[in-house]
Amino acid sequence: MTKKVRVLIAEDSPTARELLVAMLGSDPHIEVVGVAVDGIDAVAQAIEKRPDVIVMDIHMPKLDGLEATKRIMVEAPTPVVIVSAVAEPEEVQVSMGALRAGALTVLRKPESPSSPGFDRERLQFIRTLKAMAEVKVVRHRQPPPYAAVASERSGRATDAEPARIVTVAASTGGPAALQTLLSRLPGAFPAPIAVVQHIAAGFVDGLAAWLTSTCPFAVTVASDGEPLQPGHVYLAPDNAHLGVTRALRAELSTTAPIGGFRPSATYLFESAARACGTGALGIILTGMGQDGVEGLSVLRSRGGYVIAQDEATSVVFGMPGAAVAAEVADAVISLGEIPTRILERVR
Repeated sequence: MTKKVRVLIAEDSPTARELLVAMLGSDPHIEVVGVAVDGIDAVAQAIEKRPDVIVMDIHMPKLDGLEATKRIMVEAPTPVVIVSAVAEPEEVQVSMGALRAGALTVLRKPESPSSPGFDRERLQFIRTLKAMAEVKVVRHRQPPPYAAVASERSGRATDAEPARIVTVAASTGGPAALQTLLSRLPGAFPAPIAVVQHIAAGFVDGLAAWLTSTCPFAVTVASDGEPLQPGHVYLAPDNAHLGVTRALRAELSTTAPIGGFRPSATYLFESAARACGTGALGIILTGMGQDGVEGLSVLRSRGGYVIAQDEATSVVFGMPGAAVAAEVADAVISLGEIPTRILERVR
């Protein structure tokens, strides 16, 4: 018999609470073991019931989702999934703080069962929750600076031309990983950085604002045709692929999703390979699935260099693990060591 995923729901709205309980209860492999009505209650039930995963609202009385997540990660480390109904600036900032504190991902709250696309949203929500329940979280998730030993593939020259474009892809665990990576690079960085981060719709502007406030870079959502400047970070917008032209301009496209993703990391990596060849640097960070692997294969075949985050420092080793399995990674290294390796490549 398959073990059920034990879920704790922390939500102060009775309507949202009932919807979440009914939605999760529709899956025979999920058991709702508790319902908390405020942050204090959420912490207490996390300690008492030891659920496999916690669905955490952001705005709750007594203790909000950010502070509750912080306490849970200290007192009863548990996978936490943040849920949010809106993408207002304040809500996004708190959500980003919760991700930094140890929450794994942020999801939009499904709308009512009568809304278009509800069944698709429900299934995706449940799939994500089950996957997050498998993640092993610890009290201190952030790796020490530059701590791990690099794993290098042989037979690749390390004296290629300096990278003209740095491309990065991430999914689950990505916002915190991006913040760690970018905060350890100098503000006077000699190349533009283009990023595909899979995140709930409506949150990318808040992610850009949060990263700008915590990193030595201007982080913006890319606009079609704008020049990609050194020392700037460009995020793919909602529902559009981000590419790079030979003239180092942003190219946005609404062509079909790739592997179910738009924006797709594969689109970004392939465009960088075409635009810059040996001057393209591809970095694949923590995340579910295998988006980006096909693009990295193209990037590497054209002489670009590929870095994959290692398993020990990844929240989910899906995306980087798929790149390693496909043998398209030149280096498999810790998150803390990636900034040093980037600087070596753009020197």
